[in-house]
Amino acid sequence: MTYQVVRIAILVAAVGLTPLMTSAASVPTVGSLAPEFTLTSQEGTPVSLKGYRGKWVVLYFYPRDFTSGCTIEAHNFQRDQPQYQQRNVVVLGVSVDSADSHKQFCTKEGLNFKLLADTDHQVSTAYGSLTNLGLVKFASRHTFIINPEGKVAKVFTEVNPNKHSEEVLAALAELQRQSDALRAN
Repeated sequence: MTYQVVRIAILVAAVGLTPLMTSAASVPTVGSLAPEFTLTSQEGTPVSLKGYRGKWVVLYFYPRDFTSGCTIEAHNFQRDQPQYQQRNVVVLGVSVDSADSHKQFCTKEGLNFKLLADTDHQVSTAYGSLTNLGLVKFASRHTFIINPEGKVAKVFTEVNPNKHSEEVLAALAELQRQSDALRAN
């Protein structure tokens, strides 16, 4: 076997074992308190979930900066920023890439929402969103809508980056409608 064939065989075996090698932590359930965190943004500043109490938060995990699916997903969240702002919603992206990588990604792609660096994998693990392939670890494509009280209101574990922002906006509209109806009663 050639070196390239061996590499491909190893990759195929690793991908086939992905479900067995993902993080042992489970995904937070709807109604549970969202795990707290403080991570560094692309601006080099610390960002804490508790700093967004009183607002809706879309916390989305993505595998890597500069990859095609992640770029599409980020562009769609950027495109829809006015709609998120109208709904009093902040969008936070998380990957295991560095703050410097996020800064370069934001600059190149024209992104103005916060991307957070989870370089020690603790937040991705706490949210059940770390894929571990042995030597390679990355965030799984998961999204959590967190309500103003800090509780998980919706979980997306099957994400299509092409239409995900639209799905999140639709879910937010329904969740906010339900929340408003409860407050009115």
